[in-house]
Amino acid sequence: MASEEFTDAIALLKADHRKVEELFAKFEKAQGSKQAIAEQICDELKIHSTIEEEIFYPSLEGKIEQDLLDEAYVEHDGAKVLINEIAAGGSGDEFYDAKVKVLQEEIEHHVKEEEAPSKGMFAQAREAGVDLVALRDRLMARKQELMAQAESGGLPPAEPKTLTTA
Repeated sequence: MASEEFTDAIALLKADHRKVEELFAKFEKAQGSKQAIAEQICDELKIHSTIEEEIFYPSLEGKIEQDLLDEAYVEHDGAKVLINEIAAGGSGDEFYDAKVKVLQEEIEHHVKEEEAPSKGMFAQAREAGVDLVALRDRLMARKQELMAQAESGGLPPAEPKTLTTA
C-alpha cells in the first residue's frame, strides 16, 4: 500500500474509517463464530488510534480547537477499554456481541466528529494549513510498522492515556 494511494493524511485516515465500518457490518451479518472479525476490528482500531495519537493529533496541537483534541483522546480511551475486553474474551463470552456493538457506536460517533464538514477535526486541520501530505507519509510509515507487528506477533493491549483503569 503505497503512500501515493492517499492524497493526504485525511484520505488515509478516512480510508481506515471506511475499512472499520465494513468490518463492523461484516460482524453484524456473520453467522457462527465472529471472533476472527472482532479481532480484526480490534487490530485495525489499535493501529489507527496509535498513528493518530503518536503523529496526527500532536501535529494539530495549537492549530485546531483544543476541546476537539481532548475529546478525541478520551474517546479513544473509551474505545481502548472495550477493545481490550473484546480481545481478551471469546465470542462465547457473555456480552461479547454487545461490547462489539457499543464499540461500533463509539467509533461511529468519533468518526462523525473527526469528519464533520467545516467544524470537524479534519476540516479544521485543512483550514489551519497543516501539511497533510507530509503527515500522510509519516502516518503510512508508522502504520506499516504496526501492521507488520500485528502479523508477526500481535499487538499489545491498547493503553489508555486519559482514563485510569482499575
